[in-house]
Amino acid sequence: VVVLTNSPLEEQLWVGDFCHSNGIKLVVADTRGLFGQLFCDFGEDLVVTDANGEQPLSAMVSMITKGCPGEVTCLDDARHGFESGDFVSFSEVQGMEELNSCAPLQITVLGPYTFSIGDTSGYGDYLRGGIVTQVKMPKHIQFRRLREALLEPEFLITDYGKAQRAPVLHWAWQGLHRFIQQHGREPRPRHPGDAAEVLALTRELAPGVELEEEVVKELAWQSTGHLAPTNAFIGGLAAQEVMKAVSGKFTPITQWLYFDALECLPEEGKEALLTEEQCRPRNSRYDGQVAVFGAQLQEKLGRQKYFVVGAGAIGCELLKNFAMLGLGCAPEGSVTVTDMDTIEKSNLNRQFLFRPWDVTKLKAERAAAAARAMNPALQVLSRAERVGPESERLYDDDFFEALDGVANALDNVDARLYMDRRCVYYRKPLLESGTLGTKGNVQVVIPFLSEAYSSSQDPPEKAIPICTLKNFPNAIEHTLQWARDEFEGLFKQPAENVNQYLTDPRFLERTLRLAGTQPLEVLEAVQRSLAAERPRGWHDCVAWACRHWHRQYSNNIRQLLHNFPPGQKTSSGTYFWSGPKRCPHPLVFDPDNPLHLDYVVAAANLYAQSYGIAGSRDRAAVAQLLRQVRVPSFTPRPGVRIHTSDQELQSATATLGTAWALPGAPGR
Repeated sequence: VVVLTNSPLEEQLWVGDFCHSNGIKLVVADTRGLFGQLFCDFGEDLVVTDANGEQPLSAMVSMITKGCPGEVTCLDDARHGFESGDFVSFSEVQGMEELNSCAPLQITVLGPYTFSIGDTSGYGDYLRGGIVTQVKMPKHIQFRRLREALLEPEFLITDYGKAQRAPVLHWAWQGLHRFIQQHGREPRPRHPGDAAEVLALTRELAPGVELEEEVVKELAWQSTGHLAPTNAFIGGLAAQEVMKAVSGKFTPITQWLYFDALECLPEEGKEALLTEEQCRPRNSRYDGQVAVFGAQLQEKLGRQKYFVVGAGAIGCELLKNFAMLGLGCAPEGSVTVTDMDTIEKSNLNRQFLFRPWDVTKLKAERAAAAARAMNPALQVLSRAERVGPESERLYDDDFFEALDGVANALDNVDARLYMDRRCVYYRKPLLESGTLGTKGNVQVVIPFLSEAYSSSQDPPEKAIPICTLKNFPNAIEHTLQWARDEFEGLFKQPAENVNQYLTDPRFLERTLRLAGTQPLEVLEAVQRSLAAERPRGWHDCVAWACRHWHRQYSNNIRQLLHNFPPGQKTSSGTYFWSGPKRCPHPLVFDPDNPLHLDYVVAAANLYAQSYGIAGSRDRAAVAQLLRQVRVPSFTPRPGVRIHTSDQELQSATATLGTAWALPGAPGR
């Protein structure tokens, strides 16, 4: 891959021809003040193996019709999320088994729970079950060389409020290149004659194209401008395109992307603030910004007092940009950054102000030092105190009243909500942002002008029913939650209860006042931990892990199938194991299976650690011990009741809870 930046058009064309002819991928990136340009040429046949990088979607089937096309209906507890043109495969379909072995099928979405597939009229009759899973199909994209793409451009629109601006900027950029070629220099900031000439050259290049004259003139006036945030944005996009070019993952830009942030310019008094005199070079490090915003705004930036909450990935980017912009760099300005975390090795790939020798040191302290090294004039102060009600004596009225604004760089919603409330109370602007993988969001909160962060919120995540988790999991997220509950129930909660029992004289009294069946469950768990299941050595820990594996992945499933055999029907005549209830299959333990052995080794070590017993990671030795463990053969227990719904579980719990309630206890 070749990446060109700050490159004249003649060089771009020569390199573009060479790269396209030799199978070399090309990215061209350029910025001019508040404007950005990006071009990609990844050859005549780029294969994209994963267009969006998302996990393949999956849904459970409730009905498939015979027809041309056949229609698939998914269970109505969740939308399928597919799009027309997606490819899907089927598994676990009963009746219409032909679907289980066919190649991926292209679908047409009919609604949030339905879609159509190909001709199913010759297939068997659908009975029940089925999982439909999205299949990522290879996608072929053809790119034109730069010389051709200049004349017949294809644009990626990033802002549909400015959808007509991309063609204007495309031709204006070429007019700017021609001006630089003819004069050997860029247009002067806010010089009316230079801007008029760029406009005339653009009209020559694009006869008949409707041009926004003010936009073309702004590009000319800002051509000597350089803004760190714009450079970071276009540079970040270019870096991502390089990753796409070499990996075949994610959809690349085809082929031109134009960006502008003209809304950053003042709306009122623009003529007085942005004059040729105000924007002329002053032989300072900020001349690239003065050319765009004028000297008056640059002086105002230096006097700003800002509070950056968090010094992680976003916090590092903010501090870098503030230092480059000159924000808080005048004697009366300041930037305060706070973060209570220390630097870990895993932070280094994205929190770029840190270096390997900073590991274990405070993030805020090292980030402030790095930003100060970029601009020694930066008046930056680091703190290590968390923002919250407990620290309001530090971040008090005087602190907030002196601020000009707050920038959040947080990783949790509670802290964001707290800072939002503080900014609303003190009427301070708040810059809120967040990232998640390839996604990101920004919200600018201005007092009396825009809504606060707390004014809107995401709907709560849908809770997973307990019975689904325990007995009828059918999705990946169910197994993750089940595993988390399993871990806490084995290695966290019992140990905490035992420690409280041994150290807290009032533990028994408080336990007996718990509602429902909880007192019995807690006390039985303590008794098991201290007596019945207490290991005497490492061999006991291995035996416990082995028996626990059998209980979870074999015996419990056999008991479930004893209560609800695979062919059982409900009172309504439908199969019990249908819809969201997927029939499970017990496993057979094999010490030579690496996955089985991994589980036992990990579980045995965790169990041993709970009791202060020395563990072992010698897999061969553990496998030898496993061959000596006696595991009782499974016998179904009669009378065991397995609840099939949370309502049934709650009714049973309520009945037991009434019997257990003590006089005067809350449950009575």
